[in-house]
This record gives sequence, C-alpha cells and structure tokens, in this order.
Amino acid sequence: MWKNFCSLLKKDFQIMVDGKFFLISLGSLILHTLFINFGYIRFVNDRLYNVYLYDPCGAFEQADKLIHPVESMEELNAALSTDTNGVGIDASLGVPEIILYVGKEKADHHRADYALSLLQPGGKYTARITGTNTKELKQRKEMCCELLFIEIVAVGFLGIASVLFKEKQMGVIRVHGVLPLEMSLFLLSKMTIFLLSDLIFAALMAVLNIGPWVTAGILPAVLLQTAILSLLMALTGLGCAMLLNDFRQFSLAYLVIAFFVSVPVFFSANTSVKMAWIDWHPFYQIYMGLKNACFGTPVIDPAYYIRCVCGIIFLFLIVQAAFRREMGKEG
Repeated sequence: MWKNFCSLLKKDFQIMVDGKFFLISLGSLILHTLFINFGYIRFVNDRLYNVYLYDPCGAFEQADKLIHPVESMEELNAALSTDTNGVGIDASLGVPEIILYVGKEKADHHRADYALSLLQPGGKYTARITGTNTKELKQRKEMCCELLFIEIVAVGFLGIASVLFKEKQMGVIRVHGVLPLEMSLFLLSKMTIFLLSDLIFAALMAVLNIGPWVTAGILPAVLLQTAILSLLMALTGLGCAMLLNDFRQFSLAYLVIAFFVSVPVFFSANTSVKMAWIDWHPFYQIYMGLKNACFGTPVIDPAYYIRCVCGIIFLFLIVQAAFRREMGKEG
C-alpha cells in the first residue's frame, strides 16, 4: 500500500511539474513579496485612521497636521459615512467629543485614543498601546495573511482541478478503475501533494514578508490553519472537477465558490464594522484562525477544530462517491 501511494505521489508530482504549477506558485510568491515589501509597506498611508475635526471655536489650533478639519457637522457626518474606519471629533463646545462607527471594543478605544492624541501632540491626550506589534509589522502580518488566504483558495481549487481534468483526458481514471489499488489512495495522493505545496508556500510567504525570527514563533499555528484551508479547498476542487464535465460549468462554479469564500476577507480586513451574520460564515472562522495565528494568538477552542475535521471528512466522502461514479462512467 505504501509503495502504491508513493508511486501515485510521484505521478502527481510529475503532472504538476509538467503543468508548470510550481513555476506559477514561485511567480506568485515573488509578486506577493515584492508587493508587500516595495509597494504596500512603502506607500501605505501614514495615518493609522483618518481623523476629522469640527472646531468652530478654534479650541485646538495646535492639532496635528494629520487631522482633517471640516467646516460643519454635516460635512463631518458625510466624511464618516464614506470612511467607516475614520474617527470624528466634535469640538463645537470646546470639549472634544468622539464620533465613530462602532466596531470591536478594543479597536474603538484605540481609534479614540489615537484621534485625541492628535489634538495636542505631546499633551495630556495619549494613545494607549495595544499589543506588541509595530505598525509596520502589523501591516506585514495583515497583508501576508490576506494574500496567503486568497492564494490557498485559488491554488487549492484550480490547481487540483486542473490536474484531475488532465488525468480524465488522459484516461488515468479509467486505468485506475481496473488496477488493484484502494480508491482512497488516488484521492489521498492528490490531497497530500497539494497540502505539502501549500505548507511550503505558507512557510516561505511568512519568512519573506514577516521575518524569520517572528515567523519562528508563529509558524506551527500558521501551518495548521493553512492545512485546514488547503484540505477544504482541495476537496472542493476535486468534487467540482468530477461532478462538472463542462469547463464552462466549472468556471461558473469557481466564481461562485471564490466569491463565497473571499467575502469574509474583504469584510473583516477593510472595515471595522462587524456584521452579526458573519460569525456564521464558515470561512470567516478559518480566515480569523489564520489571522490570529499570524498575530501569535492561535485558536484553542476544541469546537472549532472538531467542525473543521467534520467538514473535511464530509467533503472527502462526497468526493469519494463522485470518484466512484466517475469510474463507473469510464468503464
């Protein structure tokens, strides 16, 4: 059995090499690294949050130049309605009053303290420190987590599906149906080769963009969350490739699934407003698990891992049934 499994791994590895999969992954790694190090970090806005001040009395004339002055409360409300992560300060009565869209309690306190600290630089208003990450390290971890999540989603789904489509055209499934091999080995070999590829990609992504010393402390937790996401997307890709014979149907399925999976990333990464329903989104939990791992606070809730294992087993059983059906059609 072990010998058969190794031979299948070797065959899958060769298909991925012939299909330039590793070359494409290396290109993605280089592009993401260049973007984070020479684009995002260098040109990202210096402001932690945009701060808008309405001060008709001129009580805070020494305010920091990073503050955006507004001429009326209507203008202040309009600014906050388009910048939900921003902070408004109403100083019309001579005393600063914070106005903001409510998000997470810790983030709200941080935004308020930061806004007040800009009113009188070096004065009585000071921003409290939350966490041990510098601003640049925080940005590196956040962007690395987002890009890694999107990359695993895309590669895990499209990569394994492209390999299977190629094998279907070559008649590999038909041949496998008459060989004395366990059916699960065919699926496990593909899951294994893509899992190993994703784990190596995640490790290199973290080392190159977060730093080797910081990565050393968070790598086990990051790899665990990467493994969960990789297996889920690989199984989803396998299932779609077997159940959908028409490539146009497969493309549509990918767009729907990619949108569904990516929604929590954009909601949680680009706004401080948290929708109540998003806690029920399964991939939001996985994304936050990956993000928390990057920030050194890995998930310890056993229920989370039980749900992930159950999801992987459920998808594997569906894919196994679809593979059995496909072998029946082939022969």
